[in-house]
Amino acid sequence: MSEPVLKVFSYLPNPRVWKALIAADLLNLQIEVAGDKPSNLDKWLWDHQARLLEDHERHSGNPAARESRRGFSQTLFKTDAFMLAHPFGTVPAGFSKDGNVGIFESNSILRAVARLGDQAIGLYGRDVTEASRIDGFLDSILVFSREAQEYLLAMDQMTTYQYDRMAEAFEFFSAGIEQTLQHNRFLVGDEMTLADIAFACDFSQFLRERLMQNRLDSVDLHCISHDAETIYPRTFAHLQNLSTHAVFEKYLGDYNAHIWL
Repeated sequence: MSEPVLKVFSYLPNPRVWKALIAADLLNLQIEVAGDKPSNLDKWLWDHQARLLEDHERHSGNPAARESRRGFSQTLFKTDAFMLAHPFGTVPAGFSKDGNVGIFESNSILRAVARLGDQAIGLYGRDVTEASRIDGFLDSILVFSREAQEYLLAMDQMTTYQYDRMAEAFEFFSAGIEQTLQHNRFLVGDEMTLADIAFACDFSQFLRERLMQNRLDSVDLHCISHDAETIYPRTFAHLQNLSTHAVFEKYLGDYNAHIWL
């Protein structure tokens, strides 16, 4: 087995990590992944050499102890080196294989994998113009996924404002994808690129809302994506086609099973 080209620390399972893993598999590269379910990340030392903490290390006097932010309620343990590499202190957290350079934001980790792989495969486009168009989709997907993250985290205390904001973001994003797929087999032309990988993973994560309808029932709301297949048929067909690809299916198969029931 080849040496890992990157290290990633994150909560798991995480579609945002799967982006990099899908690209790595397509490029025949290895990524070293460490992590645990979200509720257990307070038991880990956040570092490029992440590890489980001993019980006696988990206390407020530990120099790595820090107040949690964005999605966590426990005290977390982040080394100074981690915070230097990842100034926003978030996961997924990518690292160069020597641990000296931090790569934050899942789409940046995805780009790093593509740059480390065989350029002839074309995952990051065939020229500068295609690469820039891929970047445009990656930026749009990031904006959508940020809205989706806030929405999913708010499920237990949903407000009309939060719901309406997500509904507007979903409509805007899906309409753009639908428009694109009227003319192309993939998001950027007729070859699979990083744009398709990011779309499949982040759109799939948003669709987890369908497993949370019971939480919306208490405020008399429907899942935003309810019956969206009829409005955006190309978008959902594209997700389904990608999900049946052997590499995508490895990560998204079970995760997306609820969509096609």
